[in-house]
Amino acid sequence: MSTRQDGAPSPPVRSREDLVGWIAAGCKPQDQWLIGTEHEKFVFDLETHAPVPYEGPRGIRALMQALIERYGWEAVTEGENIIALSHPERGTVSLEPGGQFELSGAPLSTLHETADETQAHLNEVLDIGKQLGIGFLGVGFTPKATLSEMPRMPKQRYGVMTRYMPMVGKRGLDMMYRTCTVQVNLDFSDEADLVKKFRVSLALQPIATALFACSPFTEGKLNGFKSLRSEVWRETDPNRTGMLPFVFEPGMGYERYVDYALDVPMYFVYRSGRYIDVAGASFRSFLEGKLPQLPGETPTIDDWSDHLTTLFPEVRLKRFLEMRGADGGRWRRICALPAFWVGLLYDRGALDAAWDLVKDWSAEERQALRDGAPRHGLQTPFRKGTMQDVARRAVDVSLHGLARRHRLDARGRDETMYVEPLAGFAASGRSIADELIASFNGQWAGSVDPVFDEYAF
Repeated sequence: MSTRQDGAPSPPVRSREDLVGWIAAGCKPQDQWLIGTEHEKFVFDLETHAPVPYEGPRGIRALMQALIERYGWEAVTEGENIIALSHPERGTVSLEPGGQFELSGAPLSTLHETADETQAHLNEVLDIGKQLGIGFLGVGFTPKATLSEMPRMPKQRYGVMTRYMPMVGKRGLDMMYRTCTVQVNLDFSDEADLVKKFRVSLALQPIATALFACSPFTEGKLNGFKSLRSEVWRETDPNRTGMLPFVFEPGMGYERYVDYALDVPMYFVYRSGRYIDVAGASFRSFLEGKLPQLPGETPTIDDWSDHLTTLFPEVRLKRFLEMRGADGGRWRRICALPAFWVGLLYDRGALDAAWDLVKDWSAEERQALRDGAPRHGLQTPFRKGTMQDVARRAVDVSLHGLARRHRLDARGRDETMYVEPLAGFAASGRSIADELIASFNGQWAGSVDPVFDEYAF
């Protein structure tokens, strides 16, 4: 999630057209399309496997302080608390509500750069983690800790969300405090390109959920799901989550998404270093100067940007498209997620083939895939087969798209190597979640503790 800091004054929003124009300004020619990868990790005590608190000599703050001192990161603060780190070349490190440690990587040209960036970040945190006695786990839902055992990070916006979440869904606090994900941000060239990519990525997002499923444990036991993280999102807040059926309707474009976002309830407004709780009010009311907490005041462009970060559909639009369907994972899966989507969306032939794959799916079929993926994964029924059939075809399209991109590393290898692990999952119909379940029922003898060794970074 983004972290606001006071800076230069933001332009005022004078009309709905300003909001539309802000999104449209994200258009880029194809030769300027970039890849922005984000990945979260649970931080745990190497001895006890307990979550790591913010404070203390081995806490999250100490981890960030060491990154500042040893590796040249700069602190982002709220009051006296370090809540994020920034680096001009390496992106941003931020804290999710339960202490999940996130790298929001820099916009990069190739997946080889993404792989290098990810490894460099992991090298830094593992170096410091070894010194502090803390480890990092790449799965989608914390396998052992209860909600009450998860720490709370000292970020004002999370206080607003923590109060509001239980009012609008059953699992919002679980989403905030006990889930981890890998995401990728991708560009579009114009409105037509945006719409096609939006439709393809929304339709195929449950396929990514199934391929990357990695959260079958809750509080030390099997929970009956392949991706509990994904299931939690189904019970978080229906006003700001889901498959966005309107994206597939005639007339979809920038304006239609703006109209959707205008009516999604807000969380907060940031003013002078303080997050003002306006939870439940619409941005449309703010645009009309009708927020009770800020009577007569109208929004700035920064307020609009903030608001868009609090919408959580399966694919989110800001000035780029954000793929949001995958569980957290280790290095290979962190690289595979952006590779899967770059292969599908950044090559014209692949995008056409992917659209041909999904264009005749009904809204009911897309929703059935979304509803089935968390529990059944690649074995979710679909038409005369299963989601596995679709996954095979989607991975194949992605591989061909990456091959045609022909971006080579120093050893002459193209980007297809990052998607190849997914081909194995698609062929077998099994995911990391299936491996975890088998281990739990087999050599782990009903314990989740081995996951902290075998699936840690």
